[in-house]
Amino acid sequence: MSAGPTRLLVVCLGNICRSPLAEGALRARIEASPLAGRVMVDSAGTGGWHAGEPPDRRAIACARGHGVDIAGLRARQLRARDFEDFHWLLCADADNLRDVRALAPPGARERTALLLDWAGTVPHGEVPDPYYGDGSHFEGVWQLVDTAARAVVDRLSARPASGIIRP
Repeated sequence: MSAGPTRLLVVCLGNICRSPLAEGALRARIEASPLAGRVMVDSAGTGGWHAGEPPDRRAIACARGHGVDIAGLRARQLRARDFEDFHWLLCADADNLRDVRALAPPGARERTALLLDWAGTVPHGEVPDPYYGDGSHFEGVWQLVDTAARAVVDRLSARPASGIIRP
């Protein structure tokens, strides 16, 4: 893994609801912090059904309601290179974590975690999939991922300047 900014990848199932909301929240919180330019965030899905598509319109509307624009994001599927390119792969739920770990090459499994758990906001917590719900479900997801984004900023701000947070 090359030197440079800390790189976080948020992973959900299709990369159109939870992970783009989390990516948007993380980017916004990081850019408004002393970590700006030092942490890079991306998102992916374990499945490729929506590859190339924008986030779900309800996710876009929810993020927009919080002053965050995710309309330009495009879904993509998790790829083998992500295990080399990212320091941490942060998963929305236990199923995604299991799937990501099943694909992880030797030595990368310990750099996978549940987003809410890794952030320190909800031990073993999962971000529920709002896809079959309404706007209130997306708002609930936003509250979880934005709280996690604030905690991630605190966690990364507390680390030694020269180090990546280790498992």
